[in-house]
Amino acid sequence: MNVTKDVILDLLPLYLTDEVSADTHALIEEYLVTDPELAGLVKKQKAALSLPGSIPAPLSEEAQLKAYKKSKLVMFITIILLALLMTAIIGVTLMAFLLST
Repeated sequence: MNVTKDVILDLLPLYLTDEVSADTHALIEEYLVTDPELAGLVKKQKAALSLPGSIPAPLSEEAQLKAYKKSKLVMFITIILLALLMTAIIGVTLMAFLLST
């Protein structure tokens, strides 16, 4: 079977993200040898898609719960501090108003 450029172009997004089988990977590699222009474009796309560093592993359920509880505590403390700040501002404003009359 003769593989056309359109077929290769259809498979390129999966190829660039390494989501193709070994057979498909080999097929695309073989085709890129015959089409240097497309091979150059693929090389540029691979360079653009490469991520710096490593991608962190997903958090375990326990770690997610711990992070949730920590952020919930931070939000609670922030709300309390803002409430105290607003109370102080209102108190100072009220005292200034009462002393000015």
